[in-house]
Amino acid sequence: MKIKGLIAAIAAIALTFAVTTADAQDRRVRLQVAGAFPSSTGLLGPTQQYLVNTLRAISGNSIDARFFEPGALVPAGQYLDAVANGSLDSAWTVGGFWTGKDITFALFASVPFGPEAGEYLAWMRHGGGNQLMEELYTKYGIGKVLLCGLISPEASGWFRRAINGPEDLRGLKMRFFGLGANVMQRLGVATQLLQAGEIFQALQLGTIDATEFSMPVMDLTLGFHQVAKFYYFPGWHQMSTLNTLIISKQKWAEFSDTQKRQIEVACDSTMLRQFAEGEAVQGAAMREIQSKGVEIRYWSKDMLDLFRKTWEQVAAELVNTNPEFKRAWESYTRFRAEYAIWKQHGYLRD
Repeated sequence: MKIKGLIAAIAAIALTFAVTTADAQDRRVRLQVAGAFPSSTGLLGPTQQYLVNTLRAISGNSIDARFFEPGALVPAGQYLDAVANGSLDSAWTVGGFWTGKDITFALFASVPFGPEAGEYLAWMRHGGGNQLMEELYTKYGIGKVLLCGLISPEASGWFRRAINGPEDLRGLKMRFFGLGANVMQRLGVATQLLQAGEIFQALQLGTIDATEFSMPVMDLTLGFHQVAKFYYFPGWHQMSTLNTLIISKQKWAEFSDTQKRQIEVACDSTMLRQFAEGEAVQGAAMREIQSKGVEIRYWSKDMLDLFRKTWEQVAAELVNTNPEFKRAWESYTRFRAEYAIWKQHGYLRD
């Protein structure tokens, strides 16, 4: 009888385990992933699709992720609010779009004259940046925010005519992103933040005189070379840029612990892929842009010094007027000061 009882107990445990395992395997969660960029955009488009495909693959399709083009569900500029109120499951986007809510969001996207990719990621992951980012997004109703993309320097901008000094900037209407827009405004530029799919038409129609967007391969696919023939580098305003995946509270609660970890791993994989591919494809893109009659220029030292000085003024003002920004800025600058000795001695200097 004791043996029979033991066998029965083992059978019951095995059945319970099998049911639990089956339930875990069978539980499927649908996930809308709204992209901030058209799928046709170089690097950014394929990166969004890679994330969705990876989520399906590593979860065995238990995360039923579906990609949606910008505006297919809600306008891309409204993603933060839509995810916060639960009308949108998630969005792959970038924090610099939410400066109208709090300009501190931009610190977790890109910083003028800021760190290169390795240092930026180090601050975010190991220097306190990620915690500060999570607290800010939580304040605005987001259930989960994850770093989910990374690129190295962008271009500085496309102009219809050469910019030889600060006087040539005054009065320009220009699409500009993030904290760099505040710098350009102080230099007499009227800035506006347009979504990727809106920029070419605005440039073509003369609604704006100039634009910056991203790296050469992205800019090439958006066709700016058809209208503007002066392409400036370096992208002092975005020496590296972080993309994020934001997920609603309701949707995040639907995932098991395993699925949550799978989403985190998928974002890490997406960051690595995007960064490596982004470095690999710019040379060919720049040569193609040159072949289309575009003049590639590098800002003079005087202009870069002007941009830097103006940025320092902007940052100081934000520290004095925005407590959230001050808190994040102090963490960021403290980490950079500690990192500096490694940067100065660990890397070859030009």
